[in-house]
Amino acid sequence: MQVAFATFDDGGRSGCRWDAVRGTRTHVPGTPMAVGQDIPHDLAQYVIEAATGYRNGFWDLVARGATFTSTGRRPTKPGRAVIARHRKDLARSERLAGLHLALWRARRSGSVTTALDAAFALWQTLRTGERLVFDWPSPEGRIEGRAAPLAAAGATPGPASRPPHRRRRGAA
Repeated sequence: MQVAFATFDDGGRSGCRWDAVRGTRTHVPGTPMAVGQDIPHDLAQYVIEAATGYRNGFWDLVARGATFTSTGRRPTKPGRAVIARHRKDLARSERLAGLHLALWRARRSGSVTTALDAAFALWQTLRTGERLVFDWPSPEGRIEGRAAPLAAAGATPGPASRPPHRRRRGAA
């Protein structure tokens, strides 16, 4: 699964969102959120789960087909079943993220702090139209340039912002 984080400006309000592509064509739209001077929650959660190798957390469940209503996708029976089987692990992943964020903010050294530092450094250099991209389960991201910005809050990405492999044969 590939996960891309991007910023947007919605009428003077800055925000960010993520989008994921699972497999070759399943698009999972992320939830828009406000941004400030800190690392965005969902980006931190991704990096922490990936850097610790945590399985059955939010990002691993998305990769395995979980359908969270917060992502704007219609819940499916198999997607709900993945969540139901791992509900306790999902709650633990939030606590794990809180712990590692507290250690990061306290400047405690460690592999997760290093991964958060690297992701936050990339995040801070991200410009409009660029995406910070990760391949699950790697905590190492990269900036992909000048692609069309992700859609603003609640909007579905248009064809220009979808990865090229999303287009069907014969589509213009």
